[in-house]
Amino acid sequence: MTDTKDVMKAIASAIDETVNPKGSPKSVGFVVLLFPFDGQPGNRVDYISNGNREDVVVALKEMVARFEGQPRQIGRA
Repeated sequence: MTDTKDVMKAIASAIDETVNPKGSPKSVGFVVLLFPFDGQPGNRVDYISNGNREDVVVALKEMVARFEGQPRQIGRA
C-alpha cells in the first residue's frame, strides 16, 4: 500500500482544488482524519488540513460539542 503521508497529501490536494478553485482566495477550510481501526490508543489519528493548527483545533472542538450534544439518531437526513 502507498505510504499514508502520500495518500493524505493526494486527498488534501483533490479536496482543496475542488472546494477552493485555483485563482480564487481560499474560502473553505477542511480537515481529513485517518486512523487504523486497530491502532494504539493515543497514537491512532493522523490529520491533514488546508488551515492552520489553531483553526483545526477550534473546528474539532466545535464538532465534538455537536456530537456530545446530540442524541444518537438513526435513519437518513
